[in-house]
Amino acid sequence: MQQEILKMTKELVESRIPSNLRTLLILEVIGRSDRAMTATEINDEIGLPKQTVHRLVSTLEKEGFLNREPGGKRYRPSRRLRLMGAGLLHASRFHITRHQVLQTVASAVQEAVNYVVPEETGMNYLDRIDTNWAFRVQLPVGTNVPFHCTASGKCFVASLSKSARNRFVLGLNLEKLTDKTFVNPDALMDELDKISKQGYSIDDEEFMDGMRAIAVPVTDNNGRFVAALAFHGPSQRLSVEYLVEQRDVLFNGAQTIKQGVLS
Repeated sequence: MQQEILKMTKELVESRIPSNLRTLLILEVIGRSDRAMTATEINDEIGLPKQTVHRLVSTLEKEGFLNREPGGKRYRPSRRLRLMGAGLLHASRFHITRHQVLQTVASAVQEAVNYVVPEETGMNYLDRIDTNWAFRVQLPVGTNVPFHCTASGKCFVASLSKSARNRFVLGLNLEKLTDKTFVNPDALMDELDKISKQGYSIDDEEFMDGMRAIAVPVTDNNGRFVAALAFHGPSQRLSVEYLVEQRDVLFNGAQTIKQGVLS
């Protein structure tokens, strides 16, 4: 009898929540989480009938909004979902605020400033302010760069927990792009430990000969990595010492974005 009552209650709850809203609730739960989740864990947050949640999650995976982790039952946001979220953010007042912060940083450092977000295949340039220098390194919005040899990529990987960081590195293709690229996993892990402690990342001609860059993390109110705020330029203009001297400009910019955009 109790099981029948419970079943009727669940059906009543389900009937009162439109199907499209159920889907949005699932995406909201996954979007708030800092880890991949199972359908059961998702349902612990929203309390819908188990079969309904499994069906909706399966549909979201099929349509490309969620990715299932290899060999497991956990789901995480896909590139399609992140691009949709980024597009909504780009079209809002938050994009204007963020872009103004990038402009302020660019005015201070006099180099190209970038807002870079992680994707499955690397770091994606979501927003940027270009430099007025005639001699510059072109990396336009939409550019996708590797994790292991860029300031923004190393900044993201260093934000992971130590165990997750090690697993992530072991799964990377450490392609040698210059003589300074980290191609040894142990050496890269040591570099990431250093970045995690100091709070910023340097690309010393590891991604491209003749280019240097620095990046700091932009985090949300829960301390989760959202993006990297970075600037780059020709190594003839940018010494490693100069990059380090400018780190506070980036730290201040990242904090302003957190307070004005992500809070």
